[in-house]
Amino acid sequence: MNVEKIRKDFPILETKMNGYPLNYLDNAATTQKPLQVIKEINKFYLKSNANIRRGVYKLSEDATLKYEETRKKTAELLKAKPSEVIFTRNTTESINLVAYCFEKEVKKNDFILLTDMEHHSNIVPWYLIARKKGAKLKKIPFDSEGILDMSKAEELIEEKPVFLALTQASNVLGTINNIEKISKIAKKNGVKTLVDAAQSAPHMRINVKKLDCDFLAFSAHKMLGPLGVGVLYGKTGLLESMPPFMGGGEMIENVSKEITFTEPPVKFEAGTPNIEGVIAFKKAIEYLLKIGFQNIQNHEKKLLKTAFEGLSEIKNLKIHGPSNLQKRTGLISFSTPKHHPHDIAYSLSKKGIAVRAGHHCAQPLMEKLGENASTRASFYIYNTEEEVESLVKELKEILK
Repeated sequence: MNVEKIRKDFPILETKMNGYPLNYLDNAATTQKPLQVIKEINKFYLKSNANIRRGVYKLSEDATLKYEETRKKTAELLKAKPSEVIFTRNTTESINLVAYCFEKEVKKNDFILLTDMEHHSNIVPWYLIARKKGAKLKKIPFDSEGILDMSKAEELIEEKPVFLALTQASNVLGTINNIEKISKIAKKNGVKTLVDAAQSAPHMRINVKKLDCDFLAFSAHKMLGPLGVGVLYGKTGLLESMPPFMGGGEMIENVSKEITFTEPPVKFEAGTPNIEGVIAFKKAIEYLLKIGFQNIQNHEKKLLKTAFEGLSEIKNLKIHGPSNLQKRTGLISFSTPKHHPHDIAYSLSKKGIAVRAGHHCAQPLMEKLGENASTRASFYIYNTEEEVESLVKELKEILK
């Protein structure tokens, strides 16, 4: 990877923060956007702005074609069928869609299985359904290294949960879970699965056929794409049997005394979507595919190694998650006993370094770690080893 060449595609990296060059290390929250994506959004509004599916004039037909081209490119990325790709607003909406559609299958005293490392987006929708239906939530625990307890996972899955929803990569620990293995256990026991891929899709090539999950959700904005675009993959048979998530325009076939719905994926895309965002997302996918996901992983591991080595030198600083870098994505979350993460993040920001601080929308996970919050640095394709070294250097100074 030619990181310096890549950085030229991201004009925001030339800006300054508090008088210092921007050192953007909050990629797990959202990534910056390359010129190719920005130009595509501008191009839509300058030359192609029209609503999709509704017009028989060229402008509308062109917008519809470009929108559906992104669906095809997303399906290609996932090794799925275009009809199995639904566009939503974000990962949260994708998970809520599935939870809502499967609410009818949840009965009193049933249980929904999650893990102890879930983001609130993959906890709260299931909690609301469980509370409404008199069901329970159970969670697969993780060990001291932040690795899921697979024997406990198998034990809980064999108890036949009504649904299993879990993250592929933790936004706090960085842990990459063995979805393929867990999915096999779930299939053996007739348990439907949803994978939260918000923190994995930007960093690794996902093959839904190989994972054999029933659903998979992620967001465009965490992988160079625009804000306000989410993706939900679902197996064809399940999407056909599910009721609509929202009612409105486009998702209907006929409205009279009886209402009939269109086929998936349009059945789940009521109303006018984020057309320009979806169209521009195709440019982000192409950008990542051109770099290559293996190159992305190799680069992140290099940055992660530099961060680990530097942060490990700091006395009383605790790094959360696996020490084996092959088992984690390119983020590092840490805590110190005498310094609040917000103070650390604010002090770093004064030197132009942007990191995350807080519970990262994963309070149950933080409780398991015995922490209220942590500081998190997360890396991506445009970050350099010099930026990571600067993070370590400034952090050492702050903690003095």
